[in-house]
Amino acid sequence: MEDVDIPAGELADVVKRLKRIEGQLGGIVEMIEDGRDCSAVVTQLAAASKALSKAGSAVVSTGMRHCSTDEDGEARAVDLRELERLFLSLA
Repeated sequence: MEDVDIPAGELADVVKRLKRIEGQLGGIVEMIEDGRDCSAVVTQLAAASKALSKAGSAVVSTGMRHCSTDEDGEARAVDLRELERLFLSLA
């Protein structure tokens, strides 16, 4: 698959999500350092993991839109194996 430059504005929502996750991870570190209940820590880790997975999916799907069309909006060939590999890497 060729390199695709995704306009930053199209990933603004992803950046916001990642910044929230960053804060969430800081909170999890504090929970661990404070000796908080294991189940509460695991619950927060699961939530952060799910949020990170959604952010990754958003990046891949945005990239797919850009990979599948050229500047004129015409369809272009897409390497389906590479796209599948990207999606599976998020699993």
